[in-house]
Amino acid sequence: MQYNWDWGILIEAPYLGWIFSGLYWTIVVSIAAWIIAFTIGSIVGVARTSSNGVVRGVATVYVEMFRNIPLLVQMFLWYFILPEVVPEAFGAWLKRGMPLPEMWTAVFCLGTYTGARVAEQVRSGINSISMGQRHAALAVGLRPNQVYQHVLLPVAYRIIIPPLTSDFLGIFKNSSLGLTIGLLELTAQTRQVSEYTFQSFEAFAAATALYVSITFIVMKIMAVVERRTAIPGLISLEDK
Repeated sequence: MQYNWDWGILIEAPYLGWIFSGLYWTIVVSIAAWIIAFTIGSIVGVARTSSNGVVRGVATVYVEMFRNIPLLVQMFLWYFILPEVVPEAFGAWLKRGMPLPEMWTAVFCLGTYTGARVAEQVRSGINSISMGQRHAALAVGLRPNQVYQHVLLPVAYRIIIPPLTSDFLGIFKNSSLGLTIGLLELTAQTRQVSEYTFQSFEAFAAATALYVSITFIVMKIMAVVERRTAIPGLISLEDK
């Protein structure tokens, strides 16, 4: 049977609104989750380079636990299991009292999962800096926390811009798993358009184009940021 193409369905109401609503929530969830991931990842990444064995061990446990449990399993644990194991009043708030529980569950799940990946990027960035810079900073009177704040982290972040970009794009794409807990992000809304119109190819082609466009824009922006923050003699941008 020949497929009946109808691209015009994508600009009809309410389907166009559904798609852009899904794109909006995908972007909101991705940005909010990235803020959490970057914050947690920076703290844990620094802890992974600490001279304190206990601090380093706790950070390692966090990274290994969140990095090695499948993201879909973590999504279900946050949404279905956590409200049942916390105190009853708090669990009831998580299920019924918290505004937009699907969105916030997706945000925290994506944030903590990606935070483990960011932590490894931060750790590798710090460890790539020569010990001479640390010793020089300590020699001029900086305390250990000031060495991280003024010397190690500013350089490390500039080194790891490419992998951090990949991690952000990972959040953007992984946000599609939010549909499994009822979040009406882009993929969920696309499926809804497909089910209402039976024009699956058109709906998913539009979603694909939006995903690719956002990814392309982010990559171009970060390529410019990487060039402008490059450390001469340390970061090669010949292929950029």
